[in-house]
Amino acid sequence: MKFAQNQLFLYRELADSHTSYSFIDKMAKDIFDKISDLGPIGNPAKQLKSHHYYSFPRLTGELGPYMEFNGKRMLNWSLNNYLGLANHPEVRQVDAEAAAEYGLAYPMGARMMTGNSVLHEEFEKQLANYVGKEDSFLLNYGYQGVMSVIECICDRRDVIVYDAESHACLIDGIRLHKAKGGEYYKFNHNDMESLEKNLVRATKLAEERGGGVMVITEGVFGMSGKVGSLDKIVELKKKFDFRLLVDDAHGFGTMGATGAGVPEYFGVQDQVDLHFCTFAKSMAAIGAFIAADPEVVMFLKYNMRSQTYAKALPMPYVIGGMKRLELMKKHPELRENLWTIVRALQDGFRQRGFDIGDTTSPVTPVFLHGDYDLPTVTNLIRDLRENMGIFCSIVVYPVVPKGVIMLRIIPTASHTLEDVEYTLSQFELVQQRLKAGEYANQVLA
Repeated sequence: MKFAQNQLFLYRELADSHTSYSFIDKMAKDIFDKISDLGPIGNPAKQLKSHHYYSFPRLTGELGPYMEFNGKRMLNWSLNNYLGLANHPEVRQVDAEAAAEYGLAYPMGARMMTGNSVLHEEFEKQLANYVGKEDSFLLNYGYQGVMSVIECICDRRDVIVYDAESHACLIDGIRLHKAKGGEYYKFNHNDMESLEKNLVRATKLAEERGGGVMVITEGVFGMSGKVGSLDKIVELKKKFDFRLLVDDAHGFGTMGATGAGVPEYFGVQDQVDLHFCTFAKSMAAIGAFIAADPEVVMFLKYNMRSQTYAKALPMPYVIGGMKRLELMKKHPELRENLWTIVRALQDGFRQRGFDIGDTTSPVTPVFLHGDYDLPTVTNLIRDLRENMGIFCSIVVYPVVPKGVIMLRIIPTASHTLEDVEYTLSQFELVQQRLKAGEYANQVLA
């Protein structure tokens, strides 16, 4: 299953299909002209039917498997809270105590200047040890963090080779590399023959430019749930000289014997040169880190513009992060509970004849195939939410090919087997209604 590189979600499809793009062919009188000319895509005021429902939905209540949406209780399969730590009582207590002691301003300033602390450095040591590296560097945010890692570590002489289904943050980092004169090649998703061909090209070009080669991929691809072929990629190090950057956002905390991520899952931690992880998934927090050899980490600390010129991660996030990491280490049952739900859900879908692709991670895509128009898709979503009380993400073209609807489910350790059974039964009903053409004929809610 191929996914579009630019991940444009349902709200674009909900825009007026007759929108004129003639503004592209003429000189704009004002820089904001493009916004009004874009119509529903560019102006939220013109997409009243989709805003706050299909895009920018507002979920309320305690974070967990059940939340409120539009005044109704929903079984929620859309939270990046894999281990259920968002509302863990120890986490909530430590978060509150740290905020009360330090506030959200401390430490003030960037790490290099006045924003460093003993606790920041202690957290970095703990994270590095957990993922099997010597050192790590705390980052304010995941998206801007990994972008900045790419921009910092690859100069204009270097050549990047990246997986075609890489996340938008990686693509934007590669664009920064391109902006300063760097070159890159794209290999077909998880295709080692394609990677090898591009490594040949990249190696030749890097030699001509006097630079090196960086391969970029993901631990778990967040849309398909496929695991990046790290075991096969590192085998190519025997033939080619390159460094490997892995974005392990969805693997950190969920994959591997101890939850250290996909490099641990494959036993190749020592072959991954830059191991990036975010706190936004398993830790249910803000921030990220990059783990590597000490000299590489020190280089990043002094050269990453997004960290040099930005405020340090506030102390409550550092202290709260250490508590989350402690729980991840001390309570493997959190991860075991997650995988109990994952296996029940994915096995149940497969047994009922659903196509969930090749996922081998907690990410669970459900693909519905057919020539469906936009009213069909919107009616399906409304039926799920309004009549069945199920909230999950939905993805359509161009993220997935035409003729495919993808319902993306994120299981957590907080879900129950009863939640799984109910969801499976309701998805069967959705499939029946879809095949019968009921969604094409009327709005069911």
